Amino acid sequence: MKRQQERAEYRSIIADSWNRCIGYGLHHDYEPEPANLDDRARETLEKDYEALLSTTETEVLPYYNNIMSNSRCLILLADSHAQVLKGWGDKRITESHLRPWFSAGASWHERYAGTNAIGTSIATRSPVQVQRNEHFLKLNRSIISSAAPIFDTDRTLVGVLSAFSDAYLPQAHTLGMVRLLSQSVENRLIVRQLGGDHFILTLNTTADNIDSPWSGLIAFDPNGRIVASNQRADQLLGEALSGRNLSSLFIENRNLILNHSHNTPIQLTTTKRVRLSGLLKRPVSLDTVTTKPVRAILRAKTPEPGVAGVSMDDIEHGDTLVRRCADQARKVLERGVPILICGETGVGKEVMVKALHGSSQRCAQPLVSVNCAAIPPELVESELFGYEAGAFTGARAQGSLGLIRKANKGILFLDEIGEMPLAAQSRLLRVLQEREVTPVGSTERIPVDILLVSATNRPLADRIDNGEFRADLYYRINGLSLELPALRDRMDRRELIRRIYLEHRDSGQSDTLNNEVMAALEITLAGNIRQLVNIVRVAVAIATATTCNSGTAGRISWRIMKVKPGPSANRYSMHRPFGSRPRRMTTPGMTPWIRHWWSTDSAWATCPVQPGNWLSAATPCTSDFGIWV
Repeated sequence: MKRQQERAEYRSIIADSWNRCIGYGLHHDYEPEPANLDDRARETLEKDYEALLSTTETEVLPYYNNIMSNSRCLILLADSHAQVLKGWGDKRITESHLRPWFSAGASWHERYAGTNAIGTSIATRSPVQVQRNEHFLKLNRSIISSAAPIFDTDRTLVGVLSAFSDAYLPQAHTLGMVRLLSQSVENRLIVRQLGGDHFILTLNTTADNIDSPWSGLIAFDPNGRIVASNQRADQLLGEALSGRNLSSLFIENRNLILNHSHNTPIQLTTTKRVRLSGLLKRPVSLDTVTTKPVRAILRAKTPEPGVAGVSMDDIEHGDTLVRRCADQARKVLERGVPILICGETGVGKEVMVKALHGSSQRCAQPLVSVNCAAIPPELVESELFGYEAGAFTGARAQGSLGLIRKANKGILFLDEIGEMPLAAQSRLLRVLQEREVTPVGSTERIPVDILLVSATNRPLADRIDNGEFRADLYYRINGLSLELPALRDRMDRRELIRRIYLEHRDSGQSDTLNNEVMAALEITLAGNIRQLVNIVRVAVAIATATTCNSGTAGRISWRIMKVKPGPSANRYSMHRPFGSRPRRMTTPGMTPWIRHWWSTDSAWATCPVQPGNWLSAATPCTSDFGIWV
């Protein structure tokens, strides 16, 4: 279904381009003349785009020198008006009458050149690949073109990076690599323009691939205000980041991020409960300045759920079902049986995997975690299986080992495996059957020794019925199927809540939770343990040491409120007394939302709705203590 939708969108892009060409008055037999710049005009053009040209050459030339010197491929850099700035590669890829179109000054705008990757990418502001017969002009139908736009720090389109090749060369990865190269150029532009006076935070789904050119990049000032980000960062965070503040994006305190060591990864959790790995680079202007550590740094040494150091004893505290799952998984994993872990989001699937790794005979070997939903579809195969040097346009000069081979002798964890593209599924099936990997662009079969654990929060049977997941792969990965219970169904949830609190509390806060607080925390959470951890961490951060001491006035209090959404500053709430079951709001037009409130008893004096007024649904609450989690 998803693939059919992508094909329909692609066909729509080409069809819309052809319609624009017809509107420009073009016909298929039209043969335009390319512009021919003299030396002075060419020098002026290069001077106007000096920064973009030099940045692109830093990224592109290493790939060209090591890969494309032996392949019939040409890379072009064009400005935002589709005018060629410079080209690298083999201009013999096509007939001589097209070669002038690869010289500086030639315009690939749809108005003159019809449908083509450069012009269509500018028109759509998105990556495009145009096959031979999809070009509007017959003049261009001997080539395949791929292009991706380049945006500057203000998200202004400044250029397009494109690759042209013979129509009969393999094209499976060319568009993906052009996107990768354009992303690399964008990253360099951000660092080059802002790195001197701003912090640069690199983000990715795991620390294993944080050095990838496909990582997200955020530039922000010492106050945490984001001044620029690349497209990948916006994708990882799920929103446009420019102008936002770190405090509104991550659960972690802003100062914890600012004071983190620049050469070690930091684990971050977004406010949307997505876990990412980050690497911080300090501004050049602050390299010699020593920043005073904040209190949160002292707590950062304590591992949170989902980081290294998790033991089997940490994943359950009296729940027989979780213990049985852990015991069974440990026994079968040592025998090489693949494990499929199912469960709702946030129930601890990744924590279970890390505990299994730590207790296995392969604990000294790598555990490589792969979020199958986070890798762009066109790059999944090269990221998983690796590739040879020169395998395709834009491949790294030294090739890539691939995540599967990185997990050799250890454990490979495929999270959200149901999101893996079908093409990658067939190759993964062969790897699991033969225990051999064939890198992209190679015929050599390389043996691998891995233990496989997969996880999903969606029914794979439904995806099989929809043709989105291979049934034979399902039976291959499903040696032992484990269903982790939701937090609401766990028998040990009280002990789990207590331990999470002890793990994140400050030294001056009480080491116990009273019955009222415990009862409030036992509510049903859609995000399960992950959401519970976030709630406790936010609450502990907001509360003061005095707040957590014993005594009536300083007793910790939770209030769960259902809030009417909307742009109004007034927030309508409903309270439930402690010890009672949460009720679903059924007032017409009121959508149930859960809000968590951490405060002292005295803080409720600022809110017109006092505790116990459970049915006062129309009273606006203006207290500043509320935090969305």
